[in-house]
Amino acid sequence: METDMPADMIQPLCEIDDLRIGFHGHDGALTEAVRGLSLTLHRGERLGIVGESGSGKSLTGRALLGLLPPAAQYRAKAMTFDGQDLLSMSARKRRQLCGQQMGMILQDPKYSLNPVMTVAQQMREVFDLHGPKLGRREMREQIIAALAAVHIRNPERVADAYPHELSGGMGQRVMIAMMVSSGPRLLVADEPTSALDVLVSMQVLGILDEMIEKHHTGLIFISHDLPLVMSFCDRVVVMFAGRVVETCAARDLVHARHPYTRGLLAASPPLIDPPDQLPVLKPDPAWLTQPAGASA
Repeated sequence: METDMPADMIQPLCEIDDLRIGFHGHDGALTEAVRGLSLTLHRGERLGIVGESGSGKSLTGRALLGLLPPAAQYRAKAMTFDGQDLLSMSARKRRQLCGQQMGMILQDPKYSLNPVMTVAQQMREVFDLHGPKLGRREMREQIIAALAAVHIRNPERVADAYPHELSGGMGQRVMIAMMVSSGPRLLVADEPTSALDVLVSMQVLGILDEMIEKHHTGLIFISHDLPLVMSFCDRVVVMFAGRVVETCAARDLVHARHPYTRGLLAASPPLIDPPDQLPVLKPDPAWLTQPAGASA
């Protein structure tokens, strides 16, 4: 980055150094699901994390927000957010950060929204927890405004609807409205478009793009869709078996050097003249000992 940029732009928004996350099996042995991961994210940056299911992408995002399951054992040399040490921070302070300055959008809203509460009731809980106390009328206005901000055409109707009355795209917009209403500095989006069709996915990405521009939010975008990540993100981290094997600029992902990344790209067939048969990716244990690719 240029040296004449403001100091808050040069300093990473968040930084992880040597993160390790493990789980004890029935025999008591600890199996690491994330192995020595390190990454940085700057304000206004879109950082994509790609890899197979089980490679540790979601665990990394949850560790940053303090949302790992109780059974998880984790440690790191450093984990910071906006200059604050997350490792030494109290659980109460972490909860305050999560929802006010840090947020997470999960993959499928039908598993994240309470099926027996209306949208307004659920949003009211979020706003009461992380914002100033408001009267009924002011709260209603804030809920409607938040839904309108994510381009919901009839926010009054949606506010009074139950989750099962909403489409997948509409439910995802409700989740985004909950997370971005406070203008978070960091947002982790875990497969936010995987359950949506192409048109709705583009609309959701447009909403995220607006939020980044408005609040200068740093975005960690977790996805299996390599073409989508290449077109939407600034940098890409490729994970294999809990380890970062390659980091590069998103536009350069098509020229990736690591055999695992090359295998992922080959498994995404082009729409024009697709091959008759896709190659089968055969993981090599040696990939875990090879140096990671060059950083962007």
